[in-house]
Amino acid sequence: MVSVSERRTTRDRAGVRGLEGSAPSMVVFTHLRWEGVFQRPQHLLSRFARALPVTVVEEPIFRRDVTPGGDIQLATDGKVTVLTPILPLAADNRSGFTEENVSQIALLIEPYLGQRSPLETIDPLGTDVSAWESELRGPIVWYYTPMALGALPASVVPSLVVFDAMDDLASFRGAPAALREREAEMYARADVVFAGGPSLYEARRGRHPSVHCFPSGVDVDHFARAAGTIAPDQGVAALPGTVLGFYGVLDERIDFSLIEAIADARAEWSLALVGPLAKIDESDLPRRPNITYFGRRNYADLPAFLAGFDVALLPFAINEATRSISPTKTLEYLAGEKPIVSTPITDVVDLYGDVVRIAGDEAAFIAAIEAAVSESPAERRRRVEAGSAHLRTHTWDAIVDGMADLMSGAMRTAESTTT
Repeated sequence: MVSVSERRTTRDRAGVRGLEGSAPSMVVFTHLRWEGVFQRPQHLLSRFARALPVTVVEEPIFRRDVTPGGDIQLATDGKVTVLTPILPLAADNRSGFTEENVSQIALLIEPYLGQRSPLETIDPLGTDVSAWESELRGPIVWYYTPMALGALPASVVPSLVVFDAMDDLASFRGAPAALREREAEMYARADVVFAGGPSLYEARRGRHPSVHCFPSGVDVDHFARAAGTIAPDQGVAALPGTVLGFYGVLDERIDFSLIEAIADARAEWSLALVGPLAKIDESDLPRRPNITYFGRRNYADLPAFLAGFDVALLPFAINEATRSISPTKTLEYLAGEKPIVSTPITDVVDLYGDVVRIAGDEAAFIAAIEAAVSESPAERRRRVEAGSAHLRTHTWDAIVDGMADLMSGAMRTAESTTT
């Protein structure tokens, strides 16, 4: 496994700038909503958009009021265009990309995948686009879910196919039964595979000849403000005692029994959980006087919440859904100079075990929090210095540049073999 920093030592590599002119655009298929939690796809794709137009195709939504052929919802975020297919609601509808709906999605998105921005070329009233359909040529096609295979219009011939395996989706609750089979098909089609952490890399490096490990990164400047340049969120600041905080999606990956045990063991501690619910019910959440749920918050708000944490938590359950996760928030917590306590998630141990306290059961977790709260000034200096070393080698800009170098090289190799 080669680190991002090692890949960037070659002076003649151009990074994301090297993609300019190598492909007319990038088309991305994702199971995640662009306006959802700001995470790996948003960080990467907004940076790729500095070099070439990026069009994100989200999984479809279903409505009763749409015409039988479906429709497209179009939006922009900076230099990223977001297409959301809208399909007719039916009794047998299943969410997401499916074998039954990908061909319909392909027809809906085809007019929007030209070289120029869809907002510049598509008249919302329905201008005929046949005159420029011939301009469809060679975009980089990037997948976050193998279930979207078949949603690319047949008229679009990719210059490169990329699979960014940011999670082991087949291990998640409610995953489609066909997902593992479709992932095998993805390896047959992809030119380059990126793995979002060491565990994902180890599980996939034997399945494709070009698999590269890129753990998620951090916008250091954004989260470093939590170390003292911004005021804590008022809601967190109002909590009594020592504040133990977590932000992220609250789903089957969180060990709520652990949260409950911490709250019961130390009534003088306050637990602040920030983030939306997914695939679980409100009734699944433990309720205690010293547990506060803040719900979904914007990415811009997270440093203020982090500023109010005395200890940052990674309270993940050890199960199939967390076997291969590499939590982005670990680096964000480090950028905010917060002591971190985590359950023994493999990638956290392997990547950040020198600076994160690891605890394998409830008693050990509570003891690790106590140690974090009472650390000496010398221990804090050592922790912050070790965290800074990780931050220097895991910025999102460096990750995008490393990915772009590999993509440019793969396209050059493909061109040389066809000429």
